[in-house]
Amino acid sequence: MGLLDGMLGGFVGGEMVSVVNGLIEKHGCLQGIIAQMESQGLGNTVNSWVGAGPNQPISAAQVHTAFGSDVIAELAAKAGLNPQDLAQKLAQALPQAINHLTPNGVVQPS
Repeated sequence: MGLLDGMLGGFVGGEMVSVVNGLIEKHGCLQGIIAQMESQGLGNTVNSWVGAGPNQPISAAQVHTAFGSDVIAELAAKAGLNPQDLAQKLAQALPQAINHLTPNGVVQPS
């Protein structure tokens, strides 16, 4: 995912690029992350990241709930973080990453 690394690196920081990439891989594509969040009642939040306008915030607890303990724990172990710290960092990084990966409010097909 070299291209994705380059696209995200300046927006979410190098440390979180591999975590966001891992999350995308776990869900098959960016559309998978969006669908997962929508299924967990976070549709308005994730749609604010895709669309124009300000990004709605997400809490670490919401990230943890949206993706599940197993996924967060696995990604945290790979990143060398505890799950709570990873969820907090994802709460900061995901709005920026998804916003950047959906230019003009369009989710590119995978």
